[in-house]
Amino acid sequence: YMGDDCQYYIPEADASDEDRETMIRQAVNDGADVIVCVGYLYGASLAWAADQYPDVKFIAVDVTQGDIGTDAIPANCYCITFKEEQAGYLAGYAIAKDGKTKLGFLGGMAVPAVIRYGYGFVQGADAAAAELGQNGDANITSRMEGWYSNGTQVVFACGGGIYTSAVEAALKNNGYVIGVDVDQNYIGANGVADGTYAYNPFITSAMKGLSEAVNTALADIDAGSWGDIAGSNGNFGLEDGDYIGLPTDADSWNFESFTTDEYEEVKGKIKSGEITVDNSSDDATKPTVSEFTTVNYIQ
Repeated sequence: YMGDDCQYYIPEADASDEDRETMIRQAVNDGADVIVCVGYLYGASLAWAADQYPDVKFIAVDVTQGDIGTDAIPANCYCITFKEEQAGYLAGYAIAKDGKTKLGFLGGMAVPAVIRYGYGFVQGADAAAAELGQNGDANITSRMEGWYSNGTQVVFACGGGIYTSAVEAALKNNGYVIGVDVDQNYIGANGVADGTYAYNPFITSAMKGLSEAVNTALADIDAGSWGDIAGSNGNFGLEDGDYIGLPTDADSWNFESFTTDEYEEVKGKIKSGEITVDNSSDDATKPTVSEFTTVNYIQ
């Protein structure tokens, strides 16, 4: 960050709130005056830390007031969330435009971000199916036994290390996966390079600008504008800049026919507001789809 000293503290996979508090305490003891915490699991720890260290600035990524559990976002905390439904829409639209009609969405925990990815995915696939006049099926679930062997072509594997089971199943059935949060193409490329994978199963990834949003917050701090964002929740989508998207590097663009020009066109329509993606966060309704798409929500 702007040439300053940075330290990286990595929690164990089964870390507790106390473990996360210990890492925050260690960061403060090491001299940190800005601490970036990533993931909703930091909520309870942030409630404690923000009160314990009022002079430290906390940037909480993928964390909401509800996760923290306080009546308001602490005055020394800035929450960053994303419009994952837009990333899901782009992935669903792209994959359906590429000719895939049997789709699956594999969610990890049914947290709001995962739900937003899934609802956007359905809407994007439906829009493309309607444009093409093709019928498609989408299964939305937290389990995927037998999907690929029963005809599913692509699974959007959404949540932590959940991609490993999807990739394993895909490779047995010549299927494909869509990565999440970051460009996961490297996983498939590395698997091909070391002989583990017969081919790269990753077609694309639905990404959100984690580093871009944090850099924006750090730049605000550097400019003396922390007071403008402290105690608030920045919710980043395409309207705010390129905080959402698919990877367009040639190595990561593994579509058969869907082009980057088509991608930029639909992305621009979301950015301008011509396309509005429903995140269904205000009620229990699921996105409506056209007669071209059958959606099976499996609890």
